[in-house]
Amino acid sequence: MVDLRKEIKLSDLKPKRKPKAAGPAATVPAKSRRPRKSEFVGLKVGGSQLAAAHVINDGGARLMRVARKPLDAGIVVSGEVRDITALARALDEFFTEEKLPRKNVRLGIGTNRVGVRVLEVTGLEDEKQLGNAVAFRAHEALSIPMDQAVLDYHLLGTTRSETGEVTHRVALAAAYREPIDHFVAAFQAANIELTAIDVEAFALLRAVAPPRAVIDGEDRSAIVALAVGHDRSTLAISDGEICDFTRVLEWGGSKLNSAIGRDLGLSTEEAADLKLSVDLRDGDWAADDGGDARVGRAREAVKKELVNLARELIASLQFYQSQAGSLAIGEILVTGGTTLMPGFAEELERLVRARVRPADPLAAVQVGAPEVAGRSDLPSLSVAIGLGVEV
Repeated sequence: MVDLRKEIKLSDLKPKRKPKAAGPAATVPAKSRRPRKSEFVGLKVGGSQLAAAHVINDGGARLMRVARKPLDAGIVVSGEVRDITALARALDEFFTEEKLPRKNVRLGIGTNRVGVRVLEVTGLEDEKQLGNAVAFRAHEALSIPMDQAVLDYHLLGTTRSETGEVTHRVALAAAYREPIDHFVAAFQAANIELTAIDVEAFALLRAVAPPRAVIDGEDRSAIVALAVGHDRSTLAISDGEICDFTRVLEWGGSKLNSAIGRDLGLSTEEAADLKLSVDLRDGDWAADDGGDARVGRAREAVKKELVNLARELIASLQFYQSQAGSLAIGEILVTGGTTLMPGFAEELERLVRARVRPADPLAAVQVGAPEVAGRSDLPSLSVAIGLGVEV
């Protein structure tokens, strides 16, 4: 639930700015930053790969380069580090091989051990008091024990009622400290300077769903983005201005490998190779199988497994819509390497009965190098690109 014009960094909680005074019933937006040149390397550490995007922000966002590198299984599981030493070694090799800057690096995290809430704090004028109040309210609003949490907040806006009472609307993000500490330790060992740790859902929205004008009273639908990763998927829902809802689904592209392997008696590697031949689009399957009868069976295994993703997605969307102020679901933007499978979006659309279309990973950036625009793997880099964008 973050203002998409800004990021929330999961740094130690501290006041961000002094609230402005406001007239009767007036709304004071969060103070905007002056345009300035800044360079960031957005980095997503997944269960199967490292993905990086080098972005220059100078009154706009220019994507200068992107890079990916496979990551051995077991180093990072469900978005958390299991082997700090191995991750540090992989990071060092990745940044050296790709000649990536080792400063101003933004890391994305995406687990269900991250909590996001929007709070309203009333009756406080002082900046320090607001920070203390947010910390106190965090204990009530989130299920994370405060002695184990890393917190940050962002002031979305301030209103003053006709009686003069001030209300601040604040976006709060919190995560368990231990997983954060593990990432920090790995980056320190690799001699890489972390500037910020951001929530993957926020970066996803910045990348594929740039802010749109919101007109009071206008009928509008929610922006829904889904990034399908290796072992989990990130769902983010926005009204076009703030992120209203985020959830990490325990479903990733590796589920398709497992389904194919299980149904056809193949190893994980064999199943992954066979998956590359699967086409979910309507048509004459037998004619497209190249004589390999296993492709048709693999297609059926994939279609059956996608039902599980659809169920999780539908349940999350229904939960979102059960909340006060939720919007109708207009379309779902999908990204991630798995979504490159021919017919993936169409099949998911059939299952969830809502429009699904591939997201544009370059929606928020200008391409600063010709070789970047021609890459076929950009959906796998969407979150990394969003992490590099400062809007």
